[in-house]
This record gives sequence, C-alpha cells and structure tokens, in this order.
Amino acid sequence: MNDKIYLYPVWVRLWHLFNALLFLVLIFSGLSLQYSGVPATLIPFKYAVSVHSISGIVLTVNYIFYLFGNYFTSNGRYYKCPLHGMFNRIAKQFRYYSYGIFKNEAPPFPVTADRKFNPLQKLSYVIVMYLFMPLLIISGVALLFPDYIPTQIFSRSGIHLTDLIHISAGFILSMFMVVHIYLCTIGKTTTSNFKSMINGWH
Repeated sequence: MNDKIYLYPVWVRLWHLFNALLFLVLIFSGLSLQYSGVPATLIPFKYAVSVHSISGIVLTVNYIFYLFGNYFTSNGRYYKCPLHGMFNRIAKQFRYYSYGIFKNEAPPFPVTADRKFNPLQKLSYVIVMYLFMPLLIISGVALLFPDYIPTQIFSRSGIHLTDLIHISAGFILSMFMVVHIYLCTIGKTTTSNFKSMINGWH
C-alpha cells in the first residue's frame, strides 16, 4: 500500500532551504558582531556588518514570500490553531515526545493530508513564524536606521532596547532551529524527514 503524501510543494521547499541557509549565515555573522573583541572571530568585523545586513534584508524578502505563499495557497491552513481542546492536544503530544516515543507508542497525531503538523509543532511554528520572526525582522530593520529609533523607550536607551529585542529573538530562533533539526531525526527513519524536504513526499 502506498502511504506517501505530497505535503511540501516546490515553493515551500525552496523557501525552507533559503531560510535555513540565511539563518546559518546570520548566526555566524551575528556572533562575529557580538564578540568582535575576541581575537579569533568567525568573520572579521568589517565584513560581518555587511554580511549580516545583506543577509537580513534577503531573509526579510524571503519571509514576505512565505507570508504570501501561506495566504494565497492552501499551505496556510496547516497553521490554524483551534483554541478548543488545545491544551489537551498539546499535553498529549508532549507526553508522546517525552515518554511514548521511547516506548514505541504510535504517535497521537499522525501526519495526514489535512494535518501536516502535530499540535505542539503547530503552536511552536505559529509562535516562531508569526511572533519572533517579525520581532527579529522589525528590530533588525530598525537597527539599520538607528536615527529613527526613539532616544528613550520606557526610560531606557532606545537603541539598546531594540538591540536587546533583536538579540533575544535571534537567540530564541537559533535554539528553535537546533530543536527543529533534532526533531527531524525522529521520523520513520533518521533521514526520512530530511528527504521529505528534498522530494516533497512524506
């Protein structure tokens, strides 16, 4: 029986690839900016500024493409989070990740043509893509034009607060990326989820 489901159209796979590559460049260039005083930086400061700024602009364009893709295609339906019963669904999925998976239990929310994400994935993707990504991008754009940042925000330096928001959002998204990669290894086989992002089939 053929149980393959075509879940990842070409535009999703291309967006995902560019997003991952841009994030890696932004992480390395961002760390080089953050620790510019360290003798052995990953990228020299004068190059890291340009690399980080250009990659951030490209990431912003890629994110806008993602938003339009979700709005104008059926892919957006996978991100809808019904509130009724959400806590119970998330608790059930969390139990599976923390216990059931090690006992070879069947996943409580298997992938279907109508359900690409389990409840925990869905909630985390919505928070990451619709809260922290906009925070990262808006704060990053603001730092490109510091003259437009208010001098004081809540009695604190506007630039320092904007920078703190940008770094915090970047850190959270970086940690999400690490967890995301790990969870991709617990599919039917260690590499099956990675192959899905190449050929589109789950």
